[in-house]
Amino acid sequence: MESTALTHVGTYRRRVRAAAARIWENVLDWEHLPWLHRTTFRDVRLLEARRDGWRVSTGLQSAGAGARIGIETRLEQSKSRYLTLTTDGPGQGTEIWTQLERAAEGATDIEVRFLVPAVPPERVASIGDAYVRLYTRLWDEDEGMMMRRTEMLARRPASPVTARAATTLDLGDVESVRSRLPLLLELDGRRYRLVDVGGELVAHGTTCPHLLGPLEEAIIADGCLRCPWHGYRFDVRTGRGIERPDLQLDVPRVQIDPRTLRVTITAAPLAGSPGWCET
Repeated sequence: MESTALTHVGTYRRRVRAAAARIWENVLDWEHLPWLHRTTFRDVRLLEARRDGWRVSTGLQSAGAGARIGIETRLEQSKSRYLTLTTDGPGQGTEIWTQLERAAEGATDIEVRFLVPAVPPERVASIGDAYVRLYTRLWDEDEGMMMRRTEMLARRPASPVTARAATTLDLGDVESVRSRLPLLLELDGRRYRLVDVGGELVAHGTTCPHLLGPLEEAIIADGCLRCPWHGYRFDVRTGRGIERPDLQLDVPRVQIDPRTLRVTITAAPLAGSPGWCET
C-alpha cells in the first residue's frame, strides 16, 4: 500500500519487449546493479535475500565515495506489482511502485510511480523529471538484457544434445589470423571469439554460462574475462570460473602447426547442453 505521507512526483510508462517472467527474474537479480547499470551504481552488498525480494547496500556513482543508500524490493506478484524502497541514506523513505500488465506476446506494459518524502512544491516537477530520466536509462539497459535472455533461452535444445566428436576448423596462416583479431567465428553451432592474450592465441565461447550474458566484447585483463552483466570472471585459457568455480566457460583448443604455421581451432566434444545455468 502506498504511503499517504509521500509526494507523487511523477510517473513513467513504457512497453517493455519482454514477458513478465523475464521481468520478475530481472527484479530479483540484485547482482547486476553495478555491472549492467554501471553508470548508476558503484557497487552492491547483499544484506538479505528472500523469495519475494531482497535488501542491499549500494553506492551511487553520483554520490561521494563513502555515501551509500539502502534499497529493498518487495514483490507482490499476485497483484502484478513490486515496491522498490529506499531504506537508508539520501532519499530514505522513497517508494517506487512498478505495476506490470501483459501487453502482447513477449511484451509487458509497465507503470512506475515515484513517491518521495519532504518535497517542496516548487521542486516536484524537477525531481519527477530526474526520476523519469533515470528510469528510462535503467529500463533501456534491463530491456536489452531481458531480450538477449529471451533469445538465448529460445535457442536452448528441447532435449539433451547427442554426444558427438570434437570438430576442428582451419583458420589459415598465423599472420593472416592475427591481422583479423579479435575474430568471431562459429563452430559446431557455437560462437567463439579468438583473441591474443599475452602473445598467445586463445578462444572462448561468447555466451556466459551463468545467465547467458554476451561475451563478444568482454574485457580481458590479467588472463581473465569478465561478463558485463554480473561481473563474473573466467580464466580465458581454461574456462574456469573465478568467483564461481562451478561455472565453466566453453573454451576450445587453439593450435599453431610448427611446420606450416597454420592455426586450427577444435571445439570441445559436445555431450549435452553446456552453458545453460539458471542460478
